[in-house]
Amino acid sequence: MTHADLPALSEFEEAARGLEPVIERTPIQFSQHLTDVLGAPVLLKLENLQRTGSFKVRGATHRLSRLTAEERARGVIAASAGNHAQGVALAAQQLGIPATIYMPLGVPVPKLLATRGYGAEVVLEGETVEVGLRLAAEQSERDGAVFIHPFDHRDIIVGQGTLALELLDQAPEVETIIVGIGGGGLISGVAAAAKARAEADGRTVRIIGVQSEHAAAYPVSLEAGEPVSVTTTPTIADGILVARPGAQNFAIVRELVDEVVTVSDDDIARAILTIIERTKQVVEPAGAVGVAAILAGKIRAQGPTAVILSGGNIDPLVLQRVVAHGLAAAGRYMTIRIPLPDRPGQLVTVSELLAQAGANVIEVLHTRHGQGMQINEVVLQISVETRGEEHRALVLEQLRGGGFRPEILPD
Repeated sequence: MTHADLPALSEFEEAARGLEPVIERTPIQFSQHLTDVLGAPVLLKLENLQRTGSFKVRGATHRLSRLTAEERARGVIAASAGNHAQGVALAAQQLGIPATIYMPLGVPVPKLLATRGYGAEVVLEGETVEVGLRLAAEQSERDGAVFIHPFDHRDIIVGQGTLALELLDQAPEVETIIVGIGGGGLISGVAAAAKARAEADGRTVRIIGVQSEHAAAYPVSLEAGEPVSVTTTPTIADGILVARPGAQNFAIVRELVDEVVTVSDDDIARAILTIIERTKQVVEPAGAVGVAAILAGKIRAQGPTAVILSGGNIDPLVLQRVVAHGLAAAGRYMTIRIPLPDRPGQLVTVSELLAQAGANVIEVLHTRHGQGMQINEVVLQISVETRGEEHRALVLEQLRGGGFRPEILPD
């Protein structure tokens, strides 16, 4: 995509005016903790508080608003793991357009119920969004419904880019914007809008993208110079689990995005925990990757920095597991397995050693049954709260000093 083909600032401004009656102007929040970590002022753009819980309603509403009367009569069809689904469903409801949404079989229940609640017909099919995208496109060919791609369409890109204009209106001093990447709809819109606004203001702004290392299609695609499909692996950041960049999105990212980094699931879990504790916000894994990149040391400080918390739609059961995983990854929680001789007083001894080390016991399982156990042996499985990596090492050292053989179990 040449510079002349990029969406113009006027397109984003027109889209923003059209979205005013529909979307929320989400707040920004200063983070002292992340400022201390990065070494530059950090602002959080709380798009997790947007209607439907994510930025996706921006692109979906702009795209549907530009359909002709004839296209609206045919209805729309889409595929999504949840956030795009809710955005399309709400936009279709407000515009009186019939909507069908394909969603993966394992979609989080809150996203499924919300999509249905906005009046869309939901079809649960396949294990991944890619399956749904294929089936939705096939049904569009058969039935004539307008296929609403989640990211690879100019109207979607322009709608998502209105977030950048809003952010720069609220914080014109921002020099770096950190954005999560799945297929690339958000970052391509944000990059194009932010760079156009900055150019009009006679300055520059840096755009950094963040992907899950389990679905990192952009780094290899940028190296190859064209969109490349990668083999994805399961990740807690299901909202950005995309195997191939969108064609239009990739062209903009290659032209305008300054850097793309990746983060692990442990990084993301720690970020969600930090966001909950430090900002009192609930953010889904895909929406927390920007914070994860800062905490993991993947971002170089360069002036005031804004991180887009792009979504807050997380299943409470998933949140429970992610918080536990985040605590473990931060060295603040562990479950240990300790083989014990089957004689009185062993549990008391272990409890005393843990108390001396200052570890808070959360849960205990004491059993005589299990593979690999001797007939005169029992196993103690105990979950404890610790204060970090050093304290966790101290607890294990205390137990070993007492003659025990603790083994950390996966969380």
